[in-house]
Amino acid sequence: MSDPTSKLSWDDLRVVQAVARTGALAAAAQTLGINVTTITRRLAKVEEVLGVALFDRRRAGYVATAQGGEVVALAERVELDVIGVARRVSGHAHGHAGELRITTSDSLLLYFLTPMIASFKACNPAVRVEVTVGNGALNLARGEADIAIRATEKPPENLFGRKVSMIAWAPYRAWSDKVADSHAGPDRQWVSYGGRLSGLKAADFVAARVPPDAIGYRTDSVAGAAAAIAAGMGVGYLPCMLGDLSPDLQRIGPIEPALSDDLWLLTHPDIRRSGRVYAFMTHCSEAIAHSRELVEGRLGATSVHGAAPDHLWRSVRFPGVSR
Repeated sequence: MSDPTSKLSWDDLRVVQAVARTGALAAAAQTLGINVTTITRRLAKVEEVLGVALFDRRRAGYVATAQGGEVVALAERVELDVIGVARRVSGHAHGHAGELRITTSDSLLLYFLTPMIASFKACNPAVRVEVTVGNGALNLARGEADIAIRATEKPPENLFGRKVSMIAWAPYRAWSDKVADSHAGPDRQWVSYGGRLSGLKAADFVAARVPPDAIGYRTDSVAGAAAAIAAGMGVGYLPCMLGDLSPDLQRIGPIEPALSDDLWLLTHPDIRRSGRVYAFMTHCSEAIAHSRELVEGRLGATSVHGAAPDHLWRSVRFPGVSR
C-alpha cells in the first residue's frame, strides 16, 4: 500500500502552514498570493489524501487538530530545508555581491557599526546592505536577516557566531550641564529605560538605587536615552561605545561592571560560509578588534576628567577608512 504523503507536494504543505499561521482561509490565500477558492480546494485535497481533518473550523478561526499540528510541523521542517539549501547555493553563486541583511540595536548602529558598514561597502560595492533596527530576535533560520549583531550573554544555541568583545557601561551627562557636582547621585534627575527595555540591566540597576520620582524620563531606545541625556533631561547609563563617541555627552563616573554585556556576531550555520556573509563577519571582527578599547570603555576613561569627545572619535580606526 502506497504512502499517502507521497501524493503531497511542497505547495500542499505551504497551504496547511499558511492556514495554521493565519487562522483564516482568506488571510492564508493573501499570504500565498492565490484566491480563496484555490486554497479551499487544496486544503480539501490534502485532508482527503490523508483521510483526516487537519483543522477544527471554529468561530474564532481555523485551529489545527493533533494530526494537523503534525503536518504543520512537517511543513516547518521542509521550509527550513528549502531555505537553507537555497541560501547556501545562492551564497556560493553570488560571492561578495547581492543582498546582505543585518539586524542590530540602535545604540550599536548609530556611531559604532555604521562606519564599519561603510568601510565594508567601500571594499565590496556590489553588496547591497539592509539594516533592521530592533532589540527583538529576528528569525535567521527563515531568512529574516543574514547577520545579527547583538549585546547578549545568551545567544541562541541554533546560531553560529563568536563573542568579539565585552560591552562596558558608564554614567553620562550632557556637556552643557552646568551643575557643579558631576556625581550621578540619586538626588539628580535620571534618564532610564522602559517598555521593551524594562528588563535591561541598567533599568534594574537605576531602579534599585534611585527614588522613582528622580527618574524623569524612560525610553525603550538606548540611542533615545543618549539623546535625552544630551538634551539635559538627566544623567543616565549608556554603553561606552555610544556615550564616548557622542559629541554632546560626558562620562561622569567609572565603568559599572554589573551592567556589562557581551558583543556577538551571529549568523545561521547554513550561510556562515557564503561569500558576503563570511566577508562581512570577518571585516566586522577585525574592525571591532581595532576598537576594543572603545567598546570596553578604556578609550574614554579620560572623559571623566574632561577630555574632549572629538579626541575619542579621531582615535577610532576602522579597516578601509582613513580619518
